[in-house]
Amino acid sequence: MGCSVSEAVRHTRVLIVGAGFAGLGMALRLARSGERDFVILEQADTVGGTWRQNTYPGAECDIPSVLYSYSFAPKPDWTSSHAPQPEVLDYLTELTDRHGLGDHLELGTAVAGARWDETACRWQVFDKSGREFVAQHLVVASGALNVPRIPRIPGAETFAGASMHTAAWRDDVDLTGKRVALIGTGASAIQLAPHLAERAGELHVFQRTPAWILPRRRLRGVVAASRRSTMARRMFRAATYWGAETLALGLSRRPGLLARTQARALRHLRDQVPDAALRDALTPGYRIGCKRILRSDDFYPTLMRPNTSLVTDAITEIRPDCVVTAGGTRRPVDVIVYATGFRVAGALNGMHLVGREGVSLLERWQRGGVRTHLGVTVSGMPNAFFLSGPNTGLGHNSVIVMIEAQIGHVLDAMRLVDTHGAGALDVRAETQDAFGAELRERLAHGVWSTGGCTSWYLDAHGSNHALWPGSSWDYRRRTRVVDPADYELLRETTESVA
Repeated sequence: MGCSVSEAVRHTRVLIVGAGFAGLGMALRLARSGERDFVILEQADTVGGTWRQNTYPGAECDIPSVLYSYSFAPKPDWTSSHAPQPEVLDYLTELTDRHGLGDHLELGTAVAGARWDETACRWQVFDKSGREFVAQHLVVASGALNVPRIPRIPGAETFAGASMHTAAWRDDVDLTGKRVALIGTGASAIQLAPHLAERAGELHVFQRTPAWILPRRRLRGVVAASRRSTMARRMFRAATYWGAETLALGLSRRPGLLARTQARALRHLRDQVPDAALRDALTPGYRIGCKRILRSDDFYPTLMRPNTSLVTDAITEIRPDCVVTAGGTRRPVDVIVYATGFRVAGALNGMHLVGREGVSLLERWQRGGVRTHLGVTVSGMPNAFFLSGPNTGLGHNSVIVMIEAQIGHVLDAMRLVDTHGAGALDVRAETQDAFGAELRERLAHGVWSTGGCTSWYLDAHGSNHALWPGSSWDYRRRTRVVDPADYELLRETTESVA
């Protein structure tokens, strides 16, 4: 029986879900390879992903901006070694405009789900308005950290003042002279706190667990040289990349190698916080790298301002006019800012994906745990590819490096299908199982499991589905070429050809 298709829906060869870094990078590489038959679905009204969403004061790259652009579309004119949010968003907007990606965009289109049609041998994708798209290849690039996580605190709904999450910043709230509660001391909080302290009358920073913080180096001379010289820019990028890679072995296999990095963080804390009691409150009780390593030169000084206080007692309740901590202490506040991160949504982000034999991705993962091959493909989900999928995050280097490797892997997989005259490919279950077993063994030795902390890297069962347990160089090597032996090739009648 051959493939049957309907003309009542929009057909495309490649459907990309998401127009952030991953989705736009995928689209650009497709265009450069000569593929013009692709569509990008984006639920927002503009491109940018997390860099469109996070507009809080002080938002910027927390890794050097020279690594925060694609090697195949470099940005030569960063104004800072750590670019601010508007500049990163401008890069993505310019990328879209310069390469004509806007012609392929469907903005304001939220995907509800997709189903693999074993008769038509295509993905049927439905948006939340009921429109249908049909594609041979489905690339899910919706990101893993984009759903704000607000803790369930008794009484929070009764608060009479303004409240907001850092990923849903409200410019309509005037913070001048206000009493502000900042809940959280993670990556967003340490960028935001100095700006809040400058405007607020009082700033109360509520810390559950202190973070390891390294100094941030502002390499103005190198940035200026990079703007003038392509060679200087390439050398700076290479040096920055390989310098960051040196942390990988300590994080993943030999945590003892992190001792010098931890000593640097302690020295930074001592240099910036002379008050012994405050310093003790800010000293983590776990090994560096167990949680995300942060960089800042102005967070510690902010905590010593006369209008700022660090609160380490647990929050027990929120009332209409105050935050209450253990022991019954009331702190009157006018505004609450949640800097509490995101729900780890994996690659699904609320989409219902149904693969072969009518089994959904969620069902597959509920039965056997979150399993992928290289974080990109999932057995039983033919021609579906995940960018920034499970276990492809990094704790030491730029995630753009990983996404770029995944994009190349997806393109090679598509070429494999075409070369063999197949309609689809599906990773073999035994290949996926072997990769999963390797991951679990490697993760068990990592600092995220042995360093003495709990973090968003770990799920409720203590499993790490967030991070790649090794160097990004190793991941790039392993994803460079798709091994045909790892995949079952399917004809358009869904019969196996290999």
